[in-house]
This record gives sequence, C-alpha cells and structure tokens, in this order.
Amino acid sequence: MSEVIKTKRAGMSPVVMMMLIVIITMVMTFVLPSGEYQRKDKLVVPNSYQVIEKPISATNIVSSSLAIKNKDQAAPVGIADALQSVPEGIVKQSGLIFMVLFIGGMFGILNKTGVIEAGLERTLVLTKGNIYLLVSVIMVIFSAGSTFMGLAKEYLLIIPMVIALTSRLGYSNVLGLAIVAIAVKVGYLASITNPYALSIAQPLLGLPVFSGISLRVLTYFVMMAIGIAFVLWKARQERLHNNFQPISVTFESKPLSNKHTAMLIVLIIGVVFMVYASNEWKWKSSALSGYYIFLSIIFAAIAGMRASEAADAFVSGMKKVMIAAILIGLATAVEIVLSKGKVLDTVIYYLVDSIGSGGSYLSAYSMFFSQLLLDIAIPSTSGQAAVTMPIMGPVGQLSGVSPQTTVLAFLMGNGLTNVITPTSSGLLIFLATAQVSWAQWAKFVWPLIIMLAMVAIALLTFAVYIGY
Repeated sequence: MSEVIKTKRAGMSPVVMMMLIVIITMVMTFVLPSGEYQRKDKLVVPNSYQVIEKPISATNIVSSSLAIKNKDQAAPVGIADALQSVPEGIVKQSGLIFMVLFIGGMFGILNKTGVIEAGLERTLVLTKGNIYLLVSVIMVIFSAGSTFMGLAKEYLLIIPMVIALTSRLGYSNVLGLAIVAIAVKVGYLASITNPYALSIAQPLLGLPVFSGISLRVLTYFVMMAIGIAFVLWKARQERLHNNFQPISVTFESKPLSNKHTAMLIVLIIGVVFMVYASNEWKWKSSALSGYYIFLSIIFAAIAGMRASEAADAFVSGMKKVMIAAILIGLATAVEIVLSKGKVLDTVIYYLVDSIGSGGSYLSAYSMFFSQLLLDIAIPSTSGQAAVTMPIMGPVGQLSGVSPQTTVLAFLMGNGLTNVITPTSSGLLIFLATAQVSWAQWAKFVWPLIIMLAMVAIALLTFAVYIGY
C-alpha cells in the first residue's frame, strides 16, 4: 500500500499533464508558419500545400479573433482561444464521454449486486488461478477482435472485469489494463482485416481492400508474441517484488446463485449483440450509450433492486470515471488548437518533405517515424489515413517504396503511438475506466514500445527487401 501511495504522490496529475500539452500546442501556433493543403471530398490533394499569411501582434496572446483582418489570413492561437478549445473538445466528443460515463454507471450496478465477484470466483476455480493461461488466452481473443474487426471501444465493457480478475490474484490495476490495452493496440498495429484502417488507407493508394495480408499476418504473430511475453514478464516482476505466489492458488468452489447466473448470461449475450450491432448496424457512441442504459435496467430488474438503489449505484459508478470527460476534452483540444492556428497541415508538410530525401529503406523508416509523430496530432486511425495516404503514396513511389509497404508503415506507426500517446481519446478512456494514470501507464509500457519499434523497423526492412 505504501508503494501505491508513494507512486500517486510522485506522479503528475493527468489533467495538469494534458493542459501542458495544450499550452505547448498553443505556443507552436506562434512559432510555426501557417498553411494548408487543398482538400477534395475531405481528402488532402498532394502537392497543394500553401503558406497562409499570419501577422503576429501582442493581441494574439489574448485571442486570435482580435487580430484577424480578413478570412484569408491566419493567426496564432491565444490564451482565450486555447482555454475555449477545452469545452469545445468536450462538446465535440460528448457522445464518447457519455458512453464512458454510462459504462461506469452500468458497472456500478453490477458491482452492487456482487455478480462480478461471483463470476470471477468461478473463472479462477476453472483455471486454478494460472496467470499464464489467463493472460495468453484472453489477449489472443481480444487481439483477434481488434485485428480482424477493428474492435476497440467495445472492450471498455471488459476492462473492469479483467482488472477485478487480476486484482483477485494480487496484481495491480495497470497489469489488468495491459492485458486488454496491449492486446487491442497490437491487434490494430497489425490490422490483418481491420476495416477502419484498411478500407480507407488501401483504396487511396489504388490497392484492393485487405490485399497484402501475408505480411500483416506475420506482423500480428510476431508483435502479439512479444506483447504476451511482456505482460507475463511484468506479472512475474510484480509477483517477485510483492513476494506472493498466485500461480497455483486453490480457490473454494461455490455455486452461482440463480440471479447471478441469469445476470452473467445476459452480460455475455449483451456483449456479443453489441459487437454484432456495432459492425452490422454501425452503432455510434449515442446508440451504445442508450444500450448501456438498457442493460443497466435489465441487470437491476434481475437483481430485484429498488429504483432509488439502482440509481444510486449507477451514479456511484459514473463518478469513478468522471475524470475521463476532462481528459478527453483536453486531448481533443490539442487537435482544435492546431486546426485554429492552421499549423496541422504545416507539421504534415514538413514531415512528408523529409521522407523522399533518402533511398527506399530510409524513406520507409521516415514514413514510420512520421506516422508516429503525426499520431499525436491526429490520433484517429481513419482520420490519419485520410490525411496522410494521399500524400505519402506518391512520395513513397518516387523513393522506391511500394504502396503496400507505405500502408504497413502507416499501420505500425499509428498503432504503436496509440499504445502511449496522451492525446488519444481511445487510450484515455481505457485509462479512466481502469483508474490508472497516464504516468503509471507510460512507466509500465515504455520497454514494450522500444521493442515493438525495433521489430517494426526490421519488418519494414524485410518489406522493402522483398518488394512487398
């Protein structure tokens, strides 16, 4: 317990950290020139970047609206504009924020009924508490959903259960989060048939959707093996550090009550149906939020809870993930500030300009690292594909990098950064749901980032060598 308290005191508040990133972004709008690409059907037109006039005066420090004389000019983002971007970010991501809050509320009801604890007890009895078996099987299942179907936010429902499972074995919240987050992010990194990434990136380069699957399958197996080994290594470190032996613990087998059995069956069916609806009917955040409310009502009814008791449990669960709202707003504010100052396209232009300066190998590496950096400003996989693929495709071909390798560099760069970037709303809601700070997560996962980056470089080298 003393270690946990010490860590919390030493770490920077995630809100303060995100606010510092917003401030740094604001300063960038004063330092970098403004410019933009022409766009057609929301896609960037290659070689269309133009610098926009940006007069700077003392009034810019307060607000850009005080300095812009005409619509053709740009202006750096002032303090008032940067602060306003935070509530604008919350409004822009309101659907996602409410979805996270309602997930928290639903688990507040489930925890109140005791069904999660009862279900975990049965799981531990069946696996005899073997952490190696649990981690390997769970991570493969979760990664399959993300790499084949592009599942990500659907796993928010699973995170509290996995954390409760690892906590029952004596492990930390961050290890429980890692089982889900690393599996999902590595699945996205490979994107064997991920429609959210490939259905945009490949057609923009004239490639059939889902083509070139062989090297992505290799990427998945190599990266996933490293991810599982890393989590098991961390579990062993925690076990040795805390001097406990959870591997072969014997648990008392207790039969589930009829109410708990019914609730677990509804939960499993509910998750399966949600995955189906998200893919077939394209459910977005608002539809999913309503679905979580519906499940909450069903769970409360099965448990025989009074209306006021269920409402109190729901609100209590929401409070535990309340910080997600401000963090998601701050993350989105970074993108808004860059857009207001018209420097987002400038960052893209400078990065792309350096890609074709070397041979095919150096160009492939440059694409990878450029996507790493761009993911901080554009954490959306589909959004990053729409912005960068029309530009990097022609540049890659001029430097001898094939379209398939360009897509692979995009997938690995985007996927790898999303494991740790503090501007990713997807990562932030995972952290908020797990009640883990970004600093804790970064300290935990950085060795894996280094290993995966080295493997990514090796795979890109192989891709260029074979003309993939």
